[in-house]
Amino acid sequence: MGKYVIQTQRGVAPQGAYSQGYRAGDFIFVTGTGPIDAKTGLLTGESIEEQTEQVISNIESVLKADNASLSDVIKVTVHLSDTALFARYNAVYARRFSQPYPVRTTVGSDLRQLPGMLIEADCIAYAPQRKSSSRKAKGKASMPAQKDRSKRRRAR
Repeated sequence: MGKYVIQTQRGVAPQGAYSQGYRAGDFIFVTGTGPIDAKTGLLTGESIEEQTEQVISNIESVLKADNASLSDVIKVTVHLSDTALFARYNAVYARRFSQPYPVRTTVGSDLRQLPGMLIEADCIAYAPQRKSSSRKAKGKASMPAQKDRSKRRRAR
């Protein structure tokens, strides 16, 4: 299995030299994202609850671009501007992710590069790729090919 970049117009456009997501074999790596509205490119939400919702939705949009979901996430790293916000962010996180929850690291970080930003998160998902119908598995019926809904660039 190869590796390729995952890009979607439904996700936040990169503001630097990085990709929205990357598939490497059965793993999907989603870049750190803040509470940015993909349509406007502006910070959205004033409370930690609103910003956590947006961050998780941004992660979800990149995962969906490669036929994965939040239930495929196995590792999340979260940066909070103030660790005193933990309980409030955790309540939203617990509602958006399902049990068994992904492993997680939450740290306090300086997020002042974007005034008002309270949270940033990235994740790793495990989402095995389905084999296309052109590849015959030994002794098994082939699975139907999935429709490609994401823009992909092969990594070199």
